[in-house]
Amino acid sequence: MDIDVPDVLLQELENRYNGQDFPLPPDDEERNFGHGRPCDAHGRFLDDNALPPSHEPQSPNDWTPFHNRTEFETADLFYTQNPTSARKIDVHLALWASTLLKHGDAPPFADHRDLYVMIDAIPLGEVKWESFSCSYTGEKPEGTYLPWMDSAFDVWYRDPHQVYSTLGEEHRYGDFMSADWAWDQADTISKDPDTMGATFVPVILGSDKMTVSVGTGNNEYYPLYLSIGNIHNNVQRAHQNAVAVIGFLAMPKTTKEHASDPHFQKFHRQLFHSSLSKILERLRPGMTKPEVAKFGDGHFQRVIYGLGPYIADYEEQVLLACIYTEELIDMGTYLELWDEFGVVADLVLFTNDFPRADICQLIAPDILHQLVKGTFKDHLVDWVHKYLIQTHGARDAQRILDDIDHRIAIVAHFAGLRHFPQGCGFKQWTGDDSKALMKVYIAAIEGHVPVEIVCTFRAFLKFCYIVRKNAITEHTLEKLQDAVSRFHHYCKIFLETDTISTFSLPRQHSVSHYLQLIRLFGAPNGFCSSITESKHIKAVKGPWRQLSKYQVLGQMLVMNQRLDKLAAARVNFTSCGMLNGTCLSAALEALYENLDVSVPEDDIDSVDHGPTILQVHTRLARTTRKYIPSFLCCACTVLALTEELSIPRLTEMVHRFLFQKTRPDDPRDVSEIPIAGCPRYEGKISVFNSACSRFYAPSDLSGIGGMRIEHIRACPMWQNEAPCYDCVFVNIGSEDVGIRGLEVARIRTFFLFNYGGITYLCAVVRWFNIIGDSPNEDTGMWMVRPACGTNNAPIYNIIHVDSIYHAAHLIPIYGRRFLHRGINLHNSYDSFCTFYVNKYADHHAFELVS
Repeated sequence: MDIDVPDVLLQELENRYNGQDFPLPPDDEERNFGHGRPCDAHGRFLDDNALPPSHEPQSPNDWTPFHNRTEFETADLFYTQNPTSARKIDVHLALWASTLLKHGDAPPFADHRDLYVMIDAIPLGEVKWESFSCSYTGEKPEGTYLPWMDSAFDVWYRDPHQVYSTLGEEHRYGDFMSADWAWDQADTISKDPDTMGATFVPVILGSDKMTVSVGTGNNEYYPLYLSIGNIHNNVQRAHQNAVAVIGFLAMPKTTKEHASDPHFQKFHRQLFHSSLSKILERLRPGMTKPEVAKFGDGHFQRVIYGLGPYIADYEEQVLLACIYTEELIDMGTYLELWDEFGVVADLVLFTNDFPRADICQLIAPDILHQLVKGTFKDHLVDWVHKYLIQTHGARDAQRILDDIDHRIAIVAHFAGLRHFPQGCGFKQWTGDDSKALMKVYIAAIEGHVPVEIVCTFRAFLKFCYIVRKNAITEHTLEKLQDAVSRFHHYCKIFLETDTISTFSLPRQHSVSHYLQLIRLFGAPNGFCSSITESKHIKAVKGPWRQLSKYQVLGQMLVMNQRLDKLAAARVNFTSCGMLNGTCLSAALEALYENLDVSVPEDDIDSVDHGPTILQVHTRLARTTRKYIPSFLCCACTVLALTEELSIPRLTEMVHRFLFQKTRPDDPRDVSEIPIAGCPRYEGKISVFNSACSRFYAPSDLSGIGGMRIEHIRACPMWQNEAPCYDCVFVNIGSEDVGIRGLEVARIRTFFLFNYGGITYLCAVVRWFNIIGDSPNEDTGMWMVRPACGTNNAPIYNIIHVDSIYHAAHLIPIYGRRFLHRGINLHNSYDSFCTFYVNKYADHHAFELVS
């Protein structure tokens, strides 16, 4: 049976990104497969300089099928941004209507049904859901046999061919198409005269079983996802709809007694492979004979498909590969192969039905399950617990573990850093929890475990942060191999202390293969299972929570259809410049043509989808300080700020700061200038509680252009709890000083003032001194201490905010002592004398201060 459920497709992805998400072809002409040659709609090649076909531009007032922007934004709000149940949509619309009655007006929609009808009428994103049924066709035992042998299992899917059409000197391994596997495929394709000049389109699949509810019947789903290798990794990481749901696979069930029955297990495995083969069969003709597709730059091109890597966790990888090679098939019977090698030989893999496809070469690396949740959390962290119990006994080990939890809990806040108020002693771990623990764990265990264990974590974290880079060079691969060697060397301590009995662990063993996989598939951060797992929330978990639980799969398909339509409409309207500003700002501009309407930006997300700008830019908050403790007055002059901060020489610092800015060419040291020779200013100032730094950080969660925004706080009272004064890296302009030209400081406040017609944006900072001329050998992190002058007085200074590179995160050097219970995250910066500069706070910091 078929149902007409259009999709979430990556509707017109090429148009969304103006054709920039397809990597440029390499210089080698024989491997000119990145874009291929332009052609017309019939596949006839054009000149390389030929212009794309012209098309009639869309009217900026064409909101079809909506009547105006308000209707679209309302539908998108209720269905996508803040998913709302039908009953609550009706309540909201009724309240809205009640305010408009006296004006003789009505809200955009009468009720939820009216809203759904409008979404269903969106003409974009039409890829129908289809289904087929599978059943057991093998030999059945005489007499009674299990019900599953007579059952039919439905598989729902969308044509991947149509889904694809809506997506769209030193060797650097970055985007998928830059790596060896894609080049080798192109070399093979180029040998065929019929496929020369075609663009190679690798089809990347991913699947993962998921449970949406245990308490209400253990509801499980098996979504299948699709993407293409031509999409740049930055789009994949930014979660910009570069992955589409193309199916829900069947999950046959039987009784617990018969779950291990060989016939059932074989059927279960073969059902998976046969389903994949059926879903992908419409792509098969295009794997040997080029087809014509329209790209984001407006050109038509001939394309040739191929099966690319498969994103899956370890259990899924075993199901995919069946530990299967044709060479082994000739070495014995099926039973002998299973007993001797663990090989499942009596299956037909889905890759057997497609050209140039070998599943053993298509298993993608998986940072989330192999490294973060597997090797780090499930292995290393667990081994530390076992080591402490083995060495100190259960009681003393629990006391040490409590102190480690306390150390983790008092780590100061930092943008993007998850806080653990009770340490790491909780049972239900997520991938985000494990990633957050990686950032603070090494400093927390130092002093309680041998140096070899600390070095084990240092080597493994170095490995993890390198493979997470957006681009990896051959020189980087040498560092990666060194990290692997060091990890294997130091982790022997767990064997030597009888903490564990073996290192024969598949997820940990995968570390040894990452160099080869990077060369094959490029930077692993573009094809991690975290990308498909994030899609779980949008495609499965979110819809399931909103829907009635009766025949929920059908409702889920319809909801995914509507989400896809709205996503496609938003892409279309955005590309036409119709969604700039807000509904209110657009309405005001329409009423008052000359009115300059500004859109508030104080609640800026950490992801910036703007263009790539390599230069760091720091600006103050848009509003001055509003909320301060009742015992403080809001300083509005330099003298008042001097009293508030208890910095007696602050006025002198302002004068010397002005000398530097007004006489930048003066060679004298500003500290030696008599204060009488400096410009004087004691007038009004404006004080701010925060600033934001915008910088290029493509390896972290960032926008399509690799841009990220971090907030830097200097609040006398933060979240009604305690003061919060963040630390920063300050660019001092010389690579030979500090940490690669950066000094570390703690912000006391931000302020601005006007002198001589120029507005100066300033920060009052307390400096830190760097300890030594290299990072700590055990942890790999630089060490700092607060800078002090005469009588241990703190050393302060005033800097321009332009010199702030971005936020820095410090972790106390705890040593061997147990922490006092009065220390918490709010006073940890004031409770210790030495700190590590936490290079594990994010990937940008790791690259900056390693």
